[in-house]
Amino acid sequence: MKKTAALSVALTALTLTLTAHADVDVKLGSKERVTRLFAYPNNCNVICFRDWTLEQTVEHYLKQSVQRDGYSSAQVRVVNDNDQLHATITGVPDGYDKPLTSLLDAGDLAYSGARKLNADGKFAYNWYLFLPLGMALENRKSVELLHFPPDYSLTQAQDYLRSATSDRWAALLSDNGIPADQTPAFQTIIDIAPIAAPSNAGKDLEGVYGYFNDYQTTMVRQVSLSSTGTSLPMVAFGAPVRSWIKEQYKVEVPVLGLATISPAAGQKVSVIGSNHPSYIWYAADKSNYGGDQTKADEAGLKVMGQDLSAACWQAGMGQKPESDGAALLKKCTTQWQVTDKVQTCKLFYTSVRKLTPDQAAAKCRTGSVGRQLDQLRKPLPQMTRQPAA
Repeated sequence: MKKTAALSVALTALTLTLTAHADVDVKLGSKERVTRLFAYPNNCNVICFRDWTLEQTVEHYLKQSVQRDGYSSAQVRVVNDNDQLHATITGVPDGYDKPLTSLLDAGDLAYSGARKLNADGKFAYNWYLFLPLGMALENRKSVELLHFPPDYSLTQAQDYLRSATSDRWAALLSDNGIPADQTPAFQTIIDIAPIAAPSNAGKDLEGVYGYFNDYQTTMVRQVSLSSTGTSLPMVAFGAPVRSWIKEQYKVEVPVLGLATISPAAGQKVSVIGSNHPSYIWYAADKSNYGGDQTKADEAGLKVMGQDLSAACWQAGMGQKPESDGAALLKKCTTQWQVTDKVQTCKLFYTSVRKLTPDQAAAKCRTGSVGRQLDQLRKPLPQMTRQPAA
């Protein structure tokens, strides 16, 4: 019996090894199609910031995906055969081509929307169609629904996850126990406007969402399902996104509110509402309170508590999607807004105010900050000026 069991284990290990080292061939489409879906060239103004060919550009983003899926030894090669591009990916499971093909098919919908937007005279000269390239394609843990990617993620970083927004949220996930090298699996992003634009372009993009309805709903339906068919938890960041959820799926999802949406018949996706990851820098700006630093710190602490609670829920649900979302949220809010409120304070002062750990610890021991900590679960202080969105 022991020999049989050992043989069974060995065969299983061999099968997994062989499965994990398949060769996957992906037909990417015509040179024209691939050029537009990969925003090629990503940054060329007479002189190219990175002087890459189209094939090198595609390889760059596909390598990001395989790395973020955990296939560190995978290799990617893209070739052009008579103006038809093909990708060969080795060291990934059989079927790895399917989510990539689905993403590019959804990208065709985004391109059609962008063309219509431009035909109507609403596509700005400094906008770029930018799909969520380089995300984890298979080993996703949760989904992040956001507004639009900042232009520098495309033109400078050529990395959809490289932004102040994503970096801050990755840090909050790490504060909730997710190792830094695993946070990309939790940060599969869908932007309701697949347009890389200047960071202050939020108001200008408010009228474009309807042009991308087919793309948006297709992406939510596809990406919110794991490779095993399990529904993944979703975080809706910022007022425009939460309004879009309400319009599209007829549910309210306020900050630290929970809702369930049905992207497809029989599919149920748990959604939590959150502040935009960058909102804290606005909320904690003393110019919003007539220069009152105490009120600015109070507001920043409030938002920090909310953000840590939302990231806690995302981390927990991402690891165990079958968890009771409401019970988990109660546990998370109690942790960061009551039990560990001093740690919330320290994280605010180190990450937002840029104090040293010792300075933050001293700040969080003072009486005035102690009183502010007691406000963590109360409404934000009244601002003298309000955010645009």
